[in-house]
Amino acid sequence: MRYLIGIDVGTSATKTVLFDEEGRVTASASQEYPLYQPHNGWAEQRPEDWRDAVLSTLKQVVADAGVPADEIKGIGISGQMHGLVMLDEMGEVIRPSIIWCDQRTGREVEDMLHILPRERWIEITANPPLTGWTAAKILWVRKHEPECYERCRHILLPKDYIRYILTGDFATEVSDASGMQLLDVPGRCWSQEVLEKLKIDPALLGRVYESCEVTGTILPEIAAKTGLSEATKVVGGAGDNAAAAVGTGVVKDGTAFTTIGTSGVVFAHSDRVTIDPKGRVHTCCCAVPGAFHVMGVTQAAGLSLKWFKDNFCEDYVEQARGLGVDVYDLINRDIAAVPAGSDRLIYLPYLMGERTPHLDPDSRGVFFGLSAIHTKAHLLRAVMEGVSYSLRDCNEILKEMGIRVDEMMACGGGGKSPVWRQMLADLYRCAVGTVEQTEGPALGVAILAGVGCGLYESVPAACERLVTKAESTGPYENAERYEAYHRLYDELYLALKDSYRKLADL
Repeated sequence: MRYLIGIDVGTSATKTVLFDEEGRVTASASQEYPLYQPHNGWAEQRPEDWRDAVLSTLKQVVADAGVPADEIKGIGISGQMHGLVMLDEMGEVIRPSIIWCDQRTGREVEDMLHILPRERWIEITANPPLTGWTAAKILWVRKHEPECYERCRHILLPKDYIRYILTGDFATEVSDASGMQLLDVPGRCWSQEVLEKLKIDPALLGRVYESCEVTGTILPEIAAKTGLSEATKVVGGAGDNAAAAVGTGVVKDGTAFTTIGTSGVVFAHSDRVTIDPKGRVHTCCCAVPGAFHVMGVTQAAGLSLKWFKDNFCEDYVEQARGLGVDVYDLINRDIAAVPAGSDRLIYLPYLMGERTPHLDPDSRGVFFGLSAIHTKAHLLRAVMEGVSYSLRDCNEILKEMGIRVDEMMACGGGGKSPVWRQMLADLYRCAVGTVEQTEGPALGVAILAGVGCGLYESVPAACERLVTKAESTGPYENAERYEAYHRLYDELYLALKDSYRKLADL
């Protein structure tokens, strides 16, 4: 039997899974780490925490599986996108990584729009300049921490820092690089025009591969630490959402998924470049060679529910601990008894600003309509509905672009909730299904590794063999009620837009 490993470097934890060649989980391990917010709207993590988590979980899954090292043929790496990792000439981390949800770079985005017109940015990078993306973060460091920029010899994304740790290679791949604002997305290569305009030395960036291409093999010292073979190949891998697409079988036209993790994403596959001229959704290269994807992003999806749970639900946490169950199972139980619309309570999920459709780093979270009848269960359901309204906005833009989906797949932690899936089905007016395989991004990059190692003919062929559908939602009983709530939800942002800017200036 041959084996593959998928590593998913997430925002809250790294998960490492060892699969056999039929896609069955042989061993799995995860390790959490903190997120730092030194100022309002900032978000950073220590790349060394990712490194330690990867090495620890790799060692654990290899030991737990007990399979011969030479039978582990390949490794794929998935990771949170857009994070800025800067290394010095010795390969050491210079400063904490500014990660995807950080919103400090509003001025830098304005600078980028003076350097090149918005329309030209969209032509080259398929997206307008964005606060959360890597290019603006590079400019921020150069402006505010010039000593760090002067020391920088390598710029990497989070998963590509892990690649460097494992193989010693400075490389990336097209799906993750698409989110840096430095890639010529239609051409699938670094944009010389953008690099010249931003005065960024191309030598700082790694070589760009397709997601299933082999980029290197395991270093001897890493093999000794983890129990892997030095012959184990590491492929390009993918950004987290591109990896999740492979792990849920969304690898051909007409397929899409919604993921509710820390952020929320509506993601559709496209065999051709499809760009929103208004820049409200993101077009990127996908993990299938030569193909693309379009996605809308809600910044604080699962993060909204986790934030509320961590700060206001100690009773749920204690009860779950006493019963030995998942706290979210108790939350789902209670919100199922609250009517759709949460008795006229609406939540705006802008804890970390918002991307789709507003591209507004100053927007912040709101509960609208609070009254004395509302209970904690009402607020919890309103949080889930508010995230669902935002994801509906993403899906509507994809429809405007001519992207049609017959069935939406669901993944991520929120995708496990039948209540949340039903909300999405009611708002999308289409079935929302799941797959039997629950490892998402880790399975996706393991599949990419299998293609790179020759175990599978192609990414679509591997998904056809390994990914199977599980269940789908029922009728859309609350669709009409949610239509009215969604219209009001959209009106609330427009009413508050100027107030958000004033709040940011206080």
